[in-house]
Formats: sequence, C-alpha cells, structure tokens
Amino acid sequence: MKLPSLNLQILLGAIFGVAIGLYFHSMGAENNVVQSGLYASGLVGTLFIDLLKMILIPLVFCSIAVGIANLRQHQQMHRVWVTTLIFFISSMAIAIGLALIAGNYFKPGAGLHLAMFEHAMQNFEAKQLPMPEFFAQFLHGLFVNPFTALSQGNVLAVVTFALILGITLVMGGERYKNILALLQEGLEVTMQIVGWVMRLAPLGIMALLIKLVAVQDVAMLSTLAKFVAVVVGTTLLHGVVILPLILYLFTGKSPLWFWRGAREALVTAFATSSSSATLPVTLRCATQHLKVKPEIAGFVIPLGATINMDGTALYEAAAALFIANLVGIELSFAQQLIVFFTAMIAAMGAPGIPSAGMVTMVMVLQSVGLPAEAIAILLPIDRLLDTLRTTVNVEGDMVGSLVVQKLIHNKG
Repeated sequence: MKLPSLNLQILLGAIFGVAIGLYFHSMGAENNVVQSGLYASGLVGTLFIDLLKMILIPLVFCSIAVGIANLRQHQQMHRVWVTTLIFFISSMAIAIGLALIAGNYFKPGAGLHLAMFEHAMQNFEAKQLPMPEFFAQFLHGLFVNPFTALSQGNVLAVVTFALILGITLVMGGERYKNILALLQEGLEVTMQIVGWVMRLAPLGIMALLIKLVAVQDVAMLSTLAKFVAVVVGTTLLHGVVILPLILYLFTGKSPLWFWRGAREALVTAFATSSSSATLPVTLRCATQHLKVKPEIAGFVIPLGATINMDGTALYEAAAALFIANLVGIELSFAQQLIVFFTAMIAAMGAPGIPSAGMVTMVMVLQSVGLPAEAIAILLPIDRLLDTLRTTVNVEGDMVGSLVVQKLIHNKG
C-alpha cells in the first residue's frame, strides 16, 4: 500500500491534531484520558523539536559558509548580501506599518482597564533592558567563541562566524579548497538527516497541536478578543496578500505555486512556533520544491531565520499600541516612530524560539515609557499568536530567497 505524500501526511497530522486538541479541551484537564494523551503528545512533540534542534547548528554553519563561498565563485556575493538586507528591512517595515495603521484605526484595548488583568501581572517580573544595554548585548552576542556558540546553540553567533569563515574561504581561493569540500559534504550529510527527521513530521506536528489547542485559556482569549482579531487580521493580510503580491511582482510566480512548495515549512512553523527549529525544513522546501539555488538559499534563509522577523515585528508594534490604550496613554507620531524602529531592531535581535518576541518586547515598551509589567497580560495568548507570526516569519524568508534569486539573475 502506497502512503500519501509527506505534504498530505503533514496536513492530515495538523487537522487531526487540532480536532483531538479540541476534544481534549472539551473533556477538561482533570480527565485521566486527557492527562495521558497530553503526556504522550508532550513526549512526541518534544522529540520532534529536539531532533530539529539537533541538526540546526551544523546545518546553519555549513549552509552559510558554503553559500558565501559558492556565491563568490559566481561573483555575486556583494549583490546577494545587499539585495537580501534591503528585502528583509523593507518587508519588516511594511509589516510594522500595517500594525501601526490597524492599531490606530481599531484601537484595541481602549476602554479596558489594567485592573481586570491584575491577577495576571502579580507574579510577573519584567527584566529591564534599556536601548543602550540591548545594543551592547546584541553586539556582544555576535562575536562569541565559535566552539561555545556551537555547543550552546547560539544561532546568531554561529551565523556571524560562518559568514566570516565563508569570506575567508573566498579570499583564500584554491588554498582552502579542501575545507570547502569538507563543508559541502557536511551540508549534504545534514540535509540527508533532515530528510529522515521529516518522516516523523506528521506525528510531531499532530502532537504539538494537540497540546497547544487542549491547554489554551479560552476565557482570557475572549477578554482580549479585539486585540487578537487585529493581530491575526494584520498578520494574515501580510502573509496571505502582501508577501505573495511582492513575490508575484518580482518573480511572476503565483501564490498557489508558492504555497504548494512551501507547505511543509509553513505547517512545521505553525506547529513548532520556532523559525530556527523549522530552518532545516525551510531550506529543504526552498531548494527542492521552490527550486532556489542552494548557494542563494543557503545564505538567505539561515540569515532570515535569524534577523528577518516580519510577524514578530508586526506583533511587537501592535502590542505596544494595545498596552498604550490599556493604560490610557495616547502615543504621539514621534513616539510611534520610535516604536517603528525599536520593533524592527528588537525583532532582528529576537532568537528564533517560541515566544522569543516577549523577551525583546520589554525594550519596545520602554522606548516610549510604557509599563514593561503589562507584558504579563499578553502571556496567556502569546503562545497562540506565536504560531501565526512564526509562520509569516518563515514565509518571508522563503519569499525573500525567491526574490533575491530573481533580482540577481536579472542583473547577472
């Protein structure tokens, strides 16, 4: 008997995961069957994420170093680097602009009062992180002992070292061809392991979604319904309309063609809420299904998983306006401009792990004098919204690789 395609298996896993999660939620957390089911889901879901994380660091390291070296062979490194950064900054700017426009128009949080959320804020202690300190930490985090970075899974530091190594391989030319060959073989080996891990994806995604849906706090969701609606609406607008429109304008490719090719990565991003954990799947989709050249995908996508966070930037800007409305503060145009730039910088500095945006959110709030403790209000709904914004983050990386490839090809 022939099994359905992996794409279809993953889609079915996601549907069954949501359905079983809803069933568990209706039965209540005290039920023995639910407790056993959630325990099993936790084991399978954690195993799947751990397997993806296991392969993440060698994959990032090899793909960026090899990608840079191969780009140089085509005399394209400078052009790809500049085009990629322009795309990342532009798409994040559009996402933040959307959030600010929607926040000013719909005013979520206006009329609600912080008093009703006091119980959520009692046990929350916000870590103060002023802008200068954030910059200092961000720069300090770029240059770390590579062995320490590799062992600790510090993606940003690994990306930095891989960039430097790739440039060194380019400058050395023939002298370092054996090291380049070794890294290329390392990349092929890691992609092979990714293929094996992906066979578990339908089960892993089903397990993650069962747990997410079953334990969601519906009461808090209804209280914050307007804010949730604004964030979901603007995130979907960016992911379903704007990014596909950018793709079509620059490459002529239809959204349906893109979604068919990108489906595995998008569903994995939704289930894991981690652009870093999804990275192996994203690279696989880009090179095998969307036909992005390995040297371009190997540079653009790992870099994008580190600094290109459309969904996170959009969410942080929307949350800043929401909290301002809650505490009764009207943010001026200048303050909203500060939110715009701070949200972009904070999103770039956010690690690609579940709810990482909450860590850098403090900086966005403090930039305009809002209470950092108010983040506690968002904690109950953050995990749910995180699924959607991570999906858009990953979509932005894949669209970026296709746009960069087309622009470089046209100029070449």
